[in-house]
Amino acid sequence: MKIKMQLLLLASFLLAAPPFLHARAQQQRDYLSAVEADKIRDAETVNERIKLFLNFADDRLKKFQYELGHPSSNRHGDMLNSLLNAYVGCVDDAADLIQLGLEKQDNIRQGIDLMTSRTKEFLAVLEKLSTDGPERDLYKDNLDDAIEGTRDAMNDAEKAKKKVAPPPIRRKN
Repeated sequence: MKIKMQLLLLASFLLAAPPFLHARAQQQRDYLSAVEADKIRDAETVNERIKLFLNFADDRLKKFQYELGHPSSNRHGDMLNSLLNAYVGCVDDAADLIQLGLEKQDNIRQGIDLMTSRTKEFLAVLEKLSTDGPERDLYKDNLDDAIEGTRDAMNDAEKAKKKVAPPPIRRKN
C-alpha cells in the first residue's frame, strides 16, 4: 500500500512538471540566446537594457547582410527571415522599454537618444536592401515589416523625447 502511494505521488509530480518547464521556456525570447537573455536580466537600468537590445538588433542586421553575401547551402530563406524577425523583435523590445521608462518616469534620455540615432542607421540599411537587395523575393514581407517596425520605433522615440522630463538645471547662487 505504501509503495502504491509513493508511485502515485511520483506520477503526479511527473505529470505536473511539464507545464512549469514550458512556462520557464516561454519567458526567454526565442530570438535571444541564453547569454543575451542573461545580459538583459543583469542590466541594472532601463538605458542599459535599451542599449543591449539595440546592439542585438545591430548584430542581427549584420548577420543578415553577411548571409546575403554568403548564402548557406540549406534553408537560406528561412535563415534570412528568422534574422529579420529577430531584428524586429529586438527593436520592438527596445521601444517597449522606452514606453515603460516613460510610465515609470525613469531617466531614459540616453536610451531615447540612442534609439533615435540607431534606428536612423538601421532604416537606411533596410531601405537600401528594399530597393536593391539580392534575392528580395525570399524575405520581402519580413523586410517590409522590419522597415515598418523601425519607423514606428523611431517615431515613438521622437515622441518620447518630447514627453521625457527635462534634465535638471544647476542654478548658481
